[in-house]
Amino acid sequence: MRSAVLLAALLFSTSAMAQQSIDPKVQVRIDRILKQTPLIDGHNDIAEQLQENHGYSVANLASGTDKWPDHPLMTDMARLHAGRVGGQFWSVYIDGTYTGDEAIRRTIEQIDIVDRMIAAYPSDLERALTADDIVRIHKKGKVASLIGIEGGRQIGGSFAALRQFYRLGARYMTLTHNQTTEWADSATDEAKYDGLSPFGLKVVAEMNRLGMLVDLSHVSSATMRDAIEASRSPVIFSHSSAGGLNSHPRNVPDEILRLLPANGGVVMVNFVPPFLSKDVWEWGAAQSAEEARLKAIHRASKAAVEAGLKSWEDAHPRPRTDVTNVADHIEHVVAIAGHDHVGLGGDFDGIPFSPTGLVGVESYPLVFAELIRRGWSDQDLAKLAGGNVLRVLRRTETVAASMKDVAPALDKLPPAP
Repeated sequence: MRSAVLLAALLFSTSAMAQQSIDPKVQVRIDRILKQTPLIDGHNDIAEQLQENHGYSVANLASGTDKWPDHPLMTDMARLHAGRVGGQFWSVYIDGTYTGDEAIRRTIEQIDIVDRMIAAYPSDLERALTADDIVRIHKKGKVASLIGIEGGRQIGGSFAALRQFYRLGARYMTLTHNQTTEWADSATDEAKYDGLSPFGLKVVAEMNRLGMLVDLSHVSSATMRDAIEASRSPVIFSHSSAGGLNSHPRNVPDEILRLLPANGGVVMVNFVPPFLSKDVWEWGAAQSAEEARLKAIHRASKAAVEAGLKSWEDAHPRPRTDVTNVADHIEHVVAIAGHDHVGLGGDFDGIPFSPTGLVGVESYPLVFAELIRRGWSDQDLAKLAGGNVLRVLRRTETVAASMKDVAPALDKLPPAP
């Protein structure tokens, strides 16, 4: 459960990681770029946090959520505006161990949270279903709000469910989460199909027909390759980083990045420290090993485990990450795939801890300031912000229009092998 580690991390980050300052002239330049082109983030997990820790309530999200004494958040309306966010894919997430009808029901509950949040803050949020919607809503000074389904098991093996999720506003689906599904291999589970099964290939085709983005975050490299080959539309990685800098299984290998120019897809670089830094990844593995050791010794005392783990962490401080790590991953994607194939997918409110300074959705300008320091042009910054995602959405809409005479898929999911 991602929220289990979020509280302590946020309490630390909000007290000790003050927002860095940006030179006023640089801020003026950032504001000019982000007024012309909406900053579109690929992945935010606030819906899950509201479900797990706030009783499904969408109240009190206007401001100050980082100061809440219990379960602070990385997102609220004031901070979205401070971060110059123009479009947001709100993640609709359930644990990938849920299957069938239960997975469908829980996904609908998450969609309902997003719906109620949009309705509760009409001056800040507005539903978007198309690229043109995003541009129109951004011009009004609101955050264009889209939905992303995070995991293929959420359709319960049903094409009818996939189509209904699209009708309810879902504009991407991540083909797996942490678990290999009945039709696609995950990056963090044992492979069964060497990528996509025949049913999985039909899922990609049906998503193309609908106009739903194929999201390849969380999937294995073989699944990435199969989906890119099968998809008539550009793919996205809604919240992944560069495997060439850190070979974490959740990152995108260079050989996959090289396929993106022909496909047209976009990697939306995230802010998860273990994905950004090999040192943090290895630190996390050592921390987990120590926690397992303590639990084996102190079977009857949760307090003893917590005290022992705190002592270990005091003696082994987590390696530092900051905005330079994020910029390094962005530039690595650009070096391999080009400026047309990179975006931002912060994963806020799904991050167990954040890089120094990048404490919430208000922090995006820091990324732009760092890239300006590195010599990026306004044109390339606009592509990163949202121009590339808008292009992908428009191409996906065009492909769907070209497939309007294709019959909906009616296949049934075959039994698991």
